[in-house]
Amino acid sequence: MQKIRSISDIPVLFLSARDEDNDRLLGLGLGADDYITKPFLPKELILRLTAILKRTYFPPGHADKPQETVLALGSKTVHFSSACILCSDGTELPLTAKELALLKKLGENQGNIVTFDALAQAVWGDYYYGYENTLMVHIRRLREKIEENPSQPKWLLTARGIGYKLSKE
Repeated sequence: MQKIRSISDIPVLFLSARDEDNDRLLGLGLGADDYITKPFLPKELILRLTAILKRTYFPPGHADKPQETVLALGSKTVHFSSACILCSDGTELPLTAKELALLKKLGENQGNIVTFDALAQAVWGDYYYGYENTLMVHIRRLREKIEENPSQPKWLLTARGIGYKLSKE
């Protein structure tokens, strides 16, 4: 660890079976960014790695920090970082986590059809079987938030038998 630190500031996370306090203190004292012991939760490892990478490559005030992603849909604007839709009258409509994931996937492919499978995969991951009806409910609720008239959608269109499409202006 000392050799690594002498030549580089690369982020380092110790993943060890040694879980004594002295081991943790030694690892962190040598310059590690974090220390996690076995057994560990895979999600926890991913979250810790993500935090380290954000701190390392996007510190507060960093000029290259990604700008907030927004999606304009007529008189409404989707703000992904705050998970809300801002209406032209100043009203904010909160988005659920599933609605936000759906809008991200549709926004990434704006103008193109996104299949049912791709949308379900983006929202529920590999274990999405059986969520087809739930997907339709989420789409309906999204339409109620982004469309002027949800019964005659202008933005979130159905591609019958295939999936959905977020239209461009």
